[in-house]
Amino acid sequence: MPEKDWKRINMSRPLIRIALPVILLSATGCFSQDAKSTAEMKSKDTSSVTKITTASDTLLVQSKPLISSIYTADPSAHVFDGKIYIYPSHDIESGIAETDNGDHFNMKDYHILSMDEIGGSVKDHGVALDVSSIPWAGKQLWAPDAAYKNGKYYLYFPVKDKEGVFRIGVATSNKPQGPFKPQPKPMEGSYSIDPAVFTDDDGISYMYFGGIWGGQLQKWERGKFNPGGSKTDLMQDDKPALTAKIAKLKDNMLEFAEAPRDVVILDEDGNVIKGGDHDKRFFEAAWLHKYQDKYYFSYSTGDTHKIVYATGTSPYGPFTYQGVVLKPVLGWTNHHSIVEFKGKWYLFYHDCELSKGQTHLRNVKVTELHYDKDGRIIPMDANVQNIANQ
Repeated sequence: MPEKDWKRINMSRPLIRIALPVILLSATGCFSQDAKSTAEMKSKDTSSVTKITTASDTLLVQSKPLISSIYTADPSAHVFDGKIYIYPSHDIESGIAETDNGDHFNMKDYHILSMDEIGGSVKDHGVALDVSSIPWAGKQLWAPDAAYKNGKYYLYFPVKDKEGVFRIGVATSNKPQGPFKPQPKPMEGSYSIDPAVFTDDDGISYMYFGGIWGGQLQKWERGKFNPGGSKTDLMQDDKPALTAKIAKLKDNMLEFAEAPRDVVILDEDGNVIKGGDHDKRFFEAAWLHKYQDKYYFSYSTGDTHKIVYATGTSPYGPFTYQGVVLKPVLGWTNHHSIVEFKGKWYLFYHDCELSKGQTHLRNVKVTELHYDKDGRIIPMDANVQNIANQ
């Protein structure tokens, strides 16, 4: 993930000041560390609530980090065995200088979190996979995802190989919390970052992946890695934007069943989104969920700091841009997941509240997600500085 000076950018944004009454809906779970254990976070404060106002059709949401014993980011949430399991990145202080290529995001392992209910205790199951156990890996275990099929759990992860090229690997376990055993080689034909696996109602699974800038997607423009390619994107604002990739998975969940293809994102007029439209174009953090028989493709816009979404009638798309899911938070870019649990929908995301804005040291949060009567996601503002000024 690339990096900018978010503090400077964020301070230039006008604060949202709402004078209308606020309705308190439901607890989103405020968690603090149990002094008796750094592995399990006990809920000590249930005062954190979702705040909803009708102003600009935006929900003001306030939630606390799920755990504070470690830094976590990029949460992929799934419901397995009646519990929520969260597969995040594990941020550490690497001591590496900050770069646009994200070299300072030198994460080395994954910790898997679980919770029986929103607002309940959050358990850290410890190290589920370490970079040293992956035979082909070099460094930088970035945002993972997980899936279940055939009686096994699959952990998908991006990591640079020994030549410095991001590939996607897969590891397996008999338990959702791991530990996971990695395959001896990366998935053939995989590249870039941010794998997200969606299994449709018919049992077919698809992987979405890709990220520009530090995620190297722009270096695969011609289907082969070009180390001398653009450092950011194609710099062609009037041409179709670089976009995520999708590939159907084989039933063994270890291989692509087809060559990856583009995820086409259209604007409201039916035109392919251009590279210059940084408020709508894909940057990284692909996620797919299904609501009322419609497919919702959501993603990060990167340097404009939003989570946005588009909808379609097929897992392949095309997807038509609909709007914002989450406005910029304290931090730089964001990474999220959307999951249904016990009849409600939730957005998992991260910001930098715990580190007070150090953008490489993030923390995972959760808040309830709402749709309007037409199935549109109601946009949310979870900027802790904005909320503090309400």
